[in-house]
Amino acid sequence: MKFCMITTFFGPHSFGGDAAYVDRLCQALCRRGHEVHVFYCVDSFNAVRGRHPLRRYAPTPGLRLHPLESPWRILSPLATQATGLPLFKSRALREILDADDLDVVHFHNVSLVGGPGALGLGAGKRALRIMTAHEHWLICPMHLLWKYDRRPCDKPDCIRCQLVGKRPPQLWRYTDAVPNALGHLDALVFPSRHALEEHRKRGIDRWAPSVHLPYFLPDDWSGGVEDHEPPPSERPYLAAAGRLVRMKGFQRLIPLMRHLPEVDLRLAGTGPYESELRRLAEGLPNVRFEGLLGGDGLARLFRGARGVVVPSLFPETFGYVVLEAFAVATPVIVHEGGGAILETGAETGGGLAYRTDSELLTAMRRVVHDEKLRARLSARGFAQRIGPWSEGEHVHRYMDLLADCRAAREAGGRLAVDPAGSPPSAAAEPLGGTLHSEVA
Repeated sequence: MKFCMITTFFGPHSFGGDAAYVDRLCQALCRRGHEVHVFYCVDSFNAVRGRHPLRRYAPTPGLRLHPLESPWRILSPLATQATGLPLFKSRALREILDADDLDVVHFHNVSLVGGPGALGLGAGKRALRIMTAHEHWLICPMHLLWKYDRRPCDKPDCIRCQLVGKRPPQLWRYTDAVPNALGHLDALVFPSRHALEEHRKRGIDRWAPSVHLPYFLPDDWSGGVEDHEPPPSERPYLAAAGRLVRMKGFQRLIPLMRHLPEVDLRLAGTGPYESELRRLAEGLPNVRFEGLLGGDGLARLFRGARGVVVPSLFPETFGYVVLEAFAVATPVIVHEGGGAILETGAETGGGLAYRTDSELLTAMRRVVHDEKLRARLSARGFAQRIGPWSEGEHVHRYMDLLADCRAAREAGGRLAVDPAGSPPSAAAEPLGGTLHSEVA
């Protein structure tokens, strides 16, 4: 089959997150003999990268990259941000989306590469059309349901929030641009049930069938480090990772290390909030900044940790860090306000959840010092990685979803999904079986 992926950030021009999923899905499809093309926007990455380094990236055989650049550079994503239309990228996108030999068009984060207008390009062709909502962009102009850069969004105040966030208001959001765009999709995919429900509350499922399909990790992501004992460390440590931005909550975690002098915190990642986090860590010799790590480095960091702390303050749509920790049999500690982080990290049984700073400190102490608890959490988390979050299971469900979409289209109808977001061929039982949470 011939696949086309449309996304804003990818490969060397990416920050992780949704780009990591797109890359892993592309690799999985290529390993199974499919042809995959990825179109992404270099102009958008350059417009927002700041000091973020280019990633080392070598595409897998069968994966063909199409980096999009315009002579207008930053004006291209700014025009899409303001109008919701591809404009400077439309010609390049039409060339591929109008092709008759495409089997599947999979849209991802299209916020700057084409906006909702991109979803209508190539409509009416034979290719199936699905989209994965990696963020809350469809219902939030700031993408994150994070209000005024201070707290989770409780009710819409979008224009003021955009002005506070130093972004121009998007007037197209007050038109039928999103409903019209979603009407061209065979399915709209969400990586967590929490994200699906947030969109359902706002009526998105009226315009496109909404499906739950969680992320996964490639079978060889951790390089087999979970099969070996981690190298001895002079001191026990907790790990954390992510883009260093305010809403990730690392500023709540770092000061607590004053109360855990016998334990180190090793924080991986880079971002615009790094200087402030380093200031908070002054005088704390047990806080270490690891910089930007690749897959192998992150796997080794997590494997040697007593636990991985995920202190996100905003409603995440999945949280790859949880899955990456489970992949090397390391438990997690997650903030209850982190949206899907609670669903993936604690309700699966692989971690502890907390609400307050004191509960976080208690949870960290328990994971570090309670061997029986840590072993129990580790086993439950790893069971998710080799089961519902495995590459084989994901590709199986992904291809079943495409088959269901094709059958619905041929029958002249709309894909049917149950209240949990499962199409006809999906397993009836919930992700991970019985849910279990041990709250700190």
